[in-house]
Amino acid sequence: MAIPVVDPDRYDSQLEAKRERIVRDFSRFAPPALEVYPSPSSHYRQRCEFRIWHEGDDLFYAMFEVDPEDPKRKTVIRLDDYPVASRKINDLMPRLLDALRDNDTLRRRLFQVEFLTTLSGEALVTLIYHRQLDEAWEAEARLLQEQLGVMIIGRARKQRWVLERDHVWERLEVEGREFVYQQVENSFTQPNAQICRAMLAWARDVTRNSQAGDLVELYCGNGNFTVALADNFRRVLATEISRTSVASARQNLAANGIDNVTVGRMSAEEFAAALKGDKGGRRVTEWGLDDYAFSTVLVDPPRAGLDAASCHQLSDYSRIVYISCNPETLANNLEHLTRTHRITRFALFDQFPWTHHCECGVLLERRD
Repeated sequence: MAIPVVDPDRYDSQLEAKRERIVRDFSRFAPPALEVYPSPSSHYRQRCEFRIWHEGDDLFYAMFEVDPEDPKRKTVIRLDDYPVASRKINDLMPRLLDALRDNDTLRRRLFQVEFLTTLSGEALVTLIYHRQLDEAWEAEARLLQEQLGVMIIGRARKQRWVLERDHVWERLEVEGREFVYQQVENSFTQPNAQICRAMLAWARDVTRNSQAGDLVELYCGNGNFTVALADNFRRVLATEISRTSVASARQNLAANGIDNVTVGRMSAEEFAAALKGDKGGRRVTEWGLDDYAFSTVLVDPPRAGLDAASCHQLSDYSRIVYISCNPETLANNLEHLTRTHRITRFALFDQFPWTHHCECGVLLERRD
C-alpha cells in the first residue's frame, strides 16, 4: 500500500482529477451531471490501525510501503502522527506510546494498535498481542484506560478482553436530524464520518416520496443506510450475512426508535432464491414476503461488485440505489443494469482523499 501524503493546498486538484476520471469512465452510460461531495482534506478517518515497532527501549507506530517493482519487499515507515486520522486519534497516538514505553506489562509482545473514534468524541483502543493476557495485564490496562479517557480491549490468540464495552456510539446529523449508530470493534463501519453523512443525505434525497412503496436492502451491514432511509418507505426489509452486523443493525434501529424495519440474517443469493419461491424455512416465512410491495432496492456490495445473477435480480425493481466502493466493478454491473434502467442521479463521494479510491452512488430507474 502507499501511505497517503496529505497536502491540503492540493486537495481541490486531486478531487478534480477524480471527477474527470469518473466522468470519462462512465460517459458511455450517458449519466446526468456528476454530483461531487468533497471530504475534509485532513483528519477525516475515524478508525485506523498501526503496527507497533520495537527498537530497543523505544517503540513507535509503523506502516509499510510496498515496493511496486517487488511486492514482497516492504519498507517500514515510522509514524509520529497521521494527518489522515481524526484529531482524536492524533491526540491519543503520542499519549498512548508514552504510557506504554515504560510499562513492561502493557508493551511486552504488543504488535498492533487499532483506534476507533467518533465525531461525538468517543474512543476505543484495541491492543493486540503475541502472548496471552492475564490479570496483571488487566490491572494495568484499566489504569491506562482511566489515564487516557478511552475504552480498551485486549486481543491475543483466542482471547478478547473487553474492559468496558466493545463499541462506540456515533452521532451523525443528517438534514437536521440526529441518527445514532453503535459501531462495534473489529466490524466494518464507514471510516470517513463526514462523507458518511453526505452519503446518507444523498440516499435520503434520491428516495424521497417513496412512502407508498417498500425498500429491500442487500448487504445492510450495521444498518448505516437502513436507519437513515426507514422513514422514506412504508416498510423496509434489510438482509446481511454477518451475525455481528445483524445484531448491531437491530440495536441501531431500536436506538433510533424505528419500528418499520425487519433485519434478516441471509446472503443476497439466499434472499434472491427466497423471492423466487424457495422460502428458506421458518425465518423467511416469518418475514411475510408476500405482504411487501418492493419498489426500491438498495445495494452496497463489497469491492467485487455483483455477479450476473444478482444484477438480473435487481432488474426486477422499479428503482435501484447502488452504492459502490469500486468504480471498475460498478461500471461492469451498469453494463447489465442499464439495459432495463437509466441512470437518473450520479454522485462521487471522496471517501479516501489522497488515494485513487472513489465511492460512487447511482440511482437507476426503470425505462418506460
